[in-house]
Amino acid sequence: MSLADRPVCLLLGSNIEPERYLPQAVQALAGSFAIERISAAVQTPSFGADGPPYLNAALVLRCALTPEELKTGVLRPLEARLGRVRSADKYAPRTIDLDVIVWDGQVVDEHLWERVHVAAPVLAVWPDGLLSPQGERLAAVVERLSRSQPWQVYPALDLTWPIPARR
Repeated sequence: MSLADRPVCLLLGSNIEPERYLPQAVQALAGSFAIERISAAVQTPSFGADGPPYLNAALVLRCALTPEELKTGVLRPLEARLGRVRSADKYAPRTIDLDVIVWDGQVVDEHLWERVHVAAPVLAVWPDGLLSPQGERLAAVVERLSRSQPWQVYPALDLTWPIPARR
């Protein structure tokens, strides 16, 4: 398999005008990558600090970049273009947050196993083959986390259709 064939799962999140910034992020990513799947948006309370609720979604794209190249060369600049301001408070409200969660079937962000706002959207786009370090399937992780971390599908924002055509 060539590097160009590698599937990557990203998590997109926002709690400042998410109905505006999540679609803009998807559109920008679709201009550079083939997007294969997009989850529904899910709403969760703000994590780590008081603030407006978050909307999060996951998508799977095909990428020829390394995880670090994707993060520093594409995701961080896109966040900046969409008004993301980084501060010492890592839980501060944000217009957009873009994170690599799964790279070619390997979990690269361990928050997947700890936070339902990550696990639930990822389950929608990557339902098979992901096991926690303890051997727990992702569906079981979502079920377990859902008992203590509230979340709901946010149907008012549909990111799934149409998937923007790649330029």
